[in-house]
Amino acid sequence: MSQPDRPHIHKERSDATVYIPRKSHKIFSYGHMTQCFTEVHFFFRTVSRLCKLTYSEFTHVKSAYLSLDILVKYNFTMSGKVVLTYFNGRGRMESIRWLLAVAGVEFEEVNITKRQEYVKLLSDGALMFEQVPLVEMDGMKLVQTKAILNYIAGKYSLYGKDLKERVMIDMYAEGVQDLMQLMMALPFMPPDANKTKLEEIERKATSRYLPVFEKALFSSQYLVGNQLSCADVQLLETTLMLEEKFPTILSKFPVVKAFQGRMKSLPAIHKFLQPGSKRKPQSDDIYVKTVCEVLDFKP
Repeated sequence: MSQPDRPHIHKERSDATVYIPRKSHKIFSYGHMTQCFTEVHFFFRTVSRLCKLTYSEFTHVKSAYLSLDILVKYNFTMSGKVVLTYFNGRGRMESIRWLLAVAGVEFEEVNITKRQEYVKLLSDGALMFEQVPLVEMDGMKLVQTKAILNYIAGKYSLYGKDLKERVMIDMYAEGVQDLMQLMMALPFMPPDANKTKLEEIERKATSRYLPVFEKALFSSQYLVGNQLSCADVQLLETTLMLEEKFPTILSKFPVVKAFQGRMKSLPAIHKFLQPGSKRKPQSDDIYVKTVCEVLDFKP
């Protein structure tokens, strides 16, 4: 099958001119199939009359295609990069790193180290609610952790097969996140409050959360629909975090412990758990200091 005509950039030109080929409506090749669309044909024919576009003009072509929901639907992006912007630590970004790793998605990271960098993100309008994490993928700037996780899970078949499964996945994932939030707060607490907080986490983990997962996994390999979902990935992440603080906490939950072992043996997860991966270590004083300075926050 001949390759469809595509826009291309003449790199030797200093103004990075983009040339649009004429008389073609076959513009997307995905796998071994070429997708043809009447609406794309109309749009493509219209812009092709311009013969050539500057690079800045070409970005508007990209935006127009996105408005047709075609680049997103067929996983086609101009850059192909997934970029995570956050601090150099776990925080709210770590669950996103985990899920991308399980989905087999390579990503780059931009670490915020100075307040000026955060202020620039605000002035550029990159942060809808003036908060990180920020994930750039599929031509979008995504914020809000739950929304990002749900998008990734939906795109990479980690979000159940129907609405009923998705709501169950959401319930388990929300419970996991509640427990995880308690642990995320630990590094920012004064030393005299740390012991009390640890006792609270252990009590809630063993009485409220882990019993639910022990029951759910008793007759199934995974939490929902007997297939891997984002809730399973988040549960694994949380159990590992718990064991960092309470090494024997899973001794009374053998089903969850067995689940943890199965999950760790999955190739993508096994790779992510190896030294040198993009998994972040426990938060230290440097991480806490950076977050507080950047956000102008006093714990």
